Amino acid sequence: MTTDHDPENTGREQIDVRRGMFGARGSGDTSGYGRLVRRISLPGSSPRPYGSCFDDLADALEDALGASSGAGFAEAVEKIVVFRDEMTIHVRRQHLPRVALELRNHPALRFELCLGVSGVHYPEETGRELHAVYALMSITHNLRLRLEVAAPETDPHIPSLYDIYPTNDWHERETYDFFGICFDGHPALTRIEMPDDWRGHPQRKDYPLGGIPVEYKGATIAPPDERRAYS
Repeated sequence: MTTDHDPENTGREQIDVRRGMFGARGSGDTSGYGRLVRRISLPGSSPRPYGSCFDDLADALEDALGASSGAGFAEAVEKIVVFRDEMTIHVRRQHLPRVALELRNHPALRFELCLGVSGVHYPEETGRELHAVYALMSITHNLRLRLEVAAPETDPHIPSLYDIYPTNDWHERETYDFFGICFDGHPALTRIEMPDDWRGHPQRKDYPLGGIPVEYKGATIAPPDERRAYS
């Protein structure tokens, strides 16, 4: 269960209750765990002090955003979550490039390397269903942190970080391909894994399982949505 007391974070937000091993609905649960019930929750904002070096990082970012032109720290950052000795800064999507630029350039931060962007789909988090998560590393200070940005399915647009972290080129294309997040400003946002004429985004949780029968050593294995369900 994900709602047990957590000494690192007490403000968890429950977004769903899932039944079965994978939480699939309408496709048949072939795992044998159809009666399993799990409450799905997300960590809430962490209180100060964060511990370790995280307070210094937050202070440096607040100073950097306050010293530059544009919105301040409170307008750009939704919350900071410190969970299991990892720091995630949740940023409002319109301020993502500016926050990333300060994280890269400020002498006390120097997160020079972005290790890529991953998509996440929370269908139950209304108005914030799609998330993009960026793993950053400071080679100078040997530190890591994450940026996380949310967008609704009805407006799945997030600014591209290609100009700040060019290594995100293929990662943003892959996240677009699988999750349908549009990275505005990317020089060539096209599919990279699926065929160009593919319909939908296969790693969204509401994407149909589908599939085709597979022959294996003389036996035919049915596609996932036609397999036997256990109840």
